[in-house]
Amino acid sequence: MKEIVTQLITAFLGSLGFALLFGLRRRYLFVSSLGGVIAWGVYLIMLAWTDVGFLSCLAAAAVAVVYAELLAHGLKTPATLFVIPAILPLVPGSSLYYAMSSAVRGDLLSTRDYGAQTLAYALAIAAGISLVTAVRQLRAKKP
Repeated sequence: MKEIVTQLITAFLGSLGFALLFGLRRRYLFVSSLGGVIAWGVYLIMLAWTDVGFLSCLAAAAVAVVYAELLAHGLKTPATLFVIPAILPLVPGSSLYYAMSSAVRGDLLSTRDYGAQTLAYALAIAAGISLVTAVRQLRAKKP
């Protein structure tokens, strides 16, 4: 339990740091950082439930986009302001680092494995964002 709380706090701080770097207005900092906590929480719940990283990341990205769209609608701002900090905790930084480190060392087997994992997580994030965006646009076009 302590590890989960630490991960959620870290997700908040990482999203907050990126929102500050992104130049987000002060009044949006908390809610945009909360999106990172929600996304990471969904990822952890789905991972515990399914034990499949791709599906967990896809679901977390989709929830992050729904959260961002709701905030954007309510606050009359672009959703991008909230999507980017919300998905930041999902970015596969460690597997990308290990893929590059393995490539530099010449370990092609590890490079392939870590590279495939990085690509899968990046694809899951993109698919989650695309899925929600497509559904939203389809619903907006209905009479």
